Amino acid sequence: MGTYEDVFRASTEDPESFWLKAAEGIDWDVAPQRALDSSGAPFYRWFPDGRLNVCFNALDRHVEAGHGEQPALIYDSPVTGAQRTYSYAQLRNEVAAFAGALVQLGVGHGDRVVIYMPMVPEAAVAMLACARIGAVHSVVFGGFAPHELALRIDDAAPKVVVSASCGIEGKRVIAYKPLLDRAIELAVHKPQKSVILQRPQAPAALGADDLDWADLVAAAPPADCVPVPATDPLYILYTSGTTGKPKGVVRDCGGYAVALHWSMGAVYDVGPGETMFTGSDVGWVVGHSYIVYAPLLAGATTVLYEGKPVGTPDAGQFWRVAAEYRVKTMFTAPTAFRAIRKEDPKGTLTAGYDLTHLRYLFLAGERLDPETYHWASALLGVPVIDHWWQTETGWPIVANPVGIEAAPLKPGSPTRPLPGWDVRVLDASGEPVPAGVDGAIVVRLPLPPGALPTLWKDDDRYVASYLSAYDGYYLTGDSGHIDDDGYVFVMGRTDDVINVAGHRLSTGSMEEALAAHPDVAECAVIGVADELKGQIPRGFVVLKAGSNREPIEVEAELVRLVRERIGAVASLKDVTVVAALPKTRSGKILRKTMRGIADGHDEPIPSTVDDPGVIEVLRPVLRRRTDTPWT
Repeated sequence: MGTYEDVFRASTEDPESFWLKAAEGIDWDVAPQRALDSSGAPFYRWFPDGRLNVCFNALDRHVEAGHGEQPALIYDSPVTGAQRTYSYAQLRNEVAAFAGALVQLGVGHGDRVVIYMPMVPEAAVAMLACARIGAVHSVVFGGFAPHELALRIDDAAPKVVVSASCGIEGKRVIAYKPLLDRAIELAVHKPQKSVILQRPQAPAALGADDLDWADLVAAAPPADCVPVPATDPLYILYTSGTTGKPKGVVRDCGGYAVALHWSMGAVYDVGPGETMFTGSDVGWVVGHSYIVYAPLLAGATTVLYEGKPVGTPDAGQFWRVAAEYRVKTMFTAPTAFRAIRKEDPKGTLTAGYDLTHLRYLFLAGERLDPETYHWASALLGVPVIDHWWQTETGWPIVANPVGIEAAPLKPGSPTRPLPGWDVRVLDASGEPVPAGVDGAIVVRLPLPPGALPTLWKDDDRYVASYLSAYDGYYLTGDSGHIDDDGYVFVMGRTDDVINVAGHRLSTGSMEEALAAHPDVAECAVIGVADELKGQIPRGFVVLKAGSNREPIEVEAELVRLVRERIGAVASLKDVTVVAALPKTRSGKILRKTMRGIADGHDEPIPSTVDDPGVIEVLRPVLRRRTDTPWT
């Protein structure tokens, strides 16, 4: 590929040639002659004259090339004890059969299908089956509350909903069917049918509009792939909006397929026949991109894991998966490694597993704190690569592209912008800031292939949410800086920058200092309203397993540590040891919710919360107002 500088320059100086060349990695029914259509700017379209089928590229072409017996998807479920490997031919046949079942239900090109599934192979089968027939899928994280599911049903207006009788969260079996029934009851739009995968852990009673997955597939002829325009939507993925109404991020077929296929080699260094294990969920963008679509587009093997990093049954499960399936590249969220580190601080559970095939650990989804980076690096002895992207972008914005040229790592930075991403840092007036100075991180338009072209049926909201703050730029909503070497440092969401007596301070910097303490497993810093200073920071930390220190001692040490590392300007005088931090099911700490409660608002508990009980335990701690004795 050449050096990073060569490839990046090619992507910015001649994006037309760069992305047409990348498009050669995809099989087209009609190959594109143009890369970018700017005629409707700021609504850009990639490969406007191309036609393809994403499912064909993910499955059929590998079978036709003689790789049908190669493992495509490995299902590993420590919560049920199930392990199953699907070859490319087997997965193609399963997908074609379910696609045929959807066709018999009247689902066709452009129709929507909502998928409300746990981490089982059938979730990926349903996604790929929609792609096969040109339908648009919208995956909703399994176990979402009925109200949130109903909002998504109303927005997407699906012809069919695909679900399961239950999901398994750790040791809890969660019945999905009652949640789905209530959601349909609440929704204005009524799907014609619901297809239910019966699981033995909690079979569901089926109603008049419900169909059994197994029975439906048994009676359906397999469906062929339907070529569609490259600009057609492949899926809708909802992300939280500031108004409470979810935003339906649209992903197109052609741009997404090209970008993901290119990223597998360039970013993750995974090629045909190699194995990638992404510890996430198909309900999130990481699961869409790097559990389901990207590995299969590349002809690789993907691991679909139904379990947690800890507790199902222990903190060694990621090592077991990596060893058993000879994983080359692992990808998960920093919070997963903080959980593993908390349970097994010395990493003793790696001793029983052969990890010689593991070459890279990629982490994303939240900021990678330097302590977790150093711990994982020392434990695994492989590059630990922070990278940064969003639901909206579909694939990484900033990363260390080890498949092109591995750059020296800098703890706290996801490295440099990837080819195709023109990243800038601007001040409040839209002017570029000097190297090392924090500001709003933006991307110059047009966004590269694979990023959202708009929001589902809401062009105005797309412009208002992402394009209106700075003319000609996409607003990421994150703040940070770029150093003299071009490395990007993402310090947190823009609203995680707090203003203390006129000083703009990054809570990410304070979290870095707290995480450096040897007794701290994980932490969060939020800005709380203060009459005198505008905002003051408050810290919350969870101690490592086995720590027998007195909380008041650790709290005092942490206050001094922040003062030493950042200075008195940080003004962090209140640090509290807590049993747990509230998180989403994908592992992100709910800082906005914590901040709202601390400010005295009647803050609603987000639908994405993993354990509402953690918030209730923390609520009185957040609400208290005290001055700590140490300064």
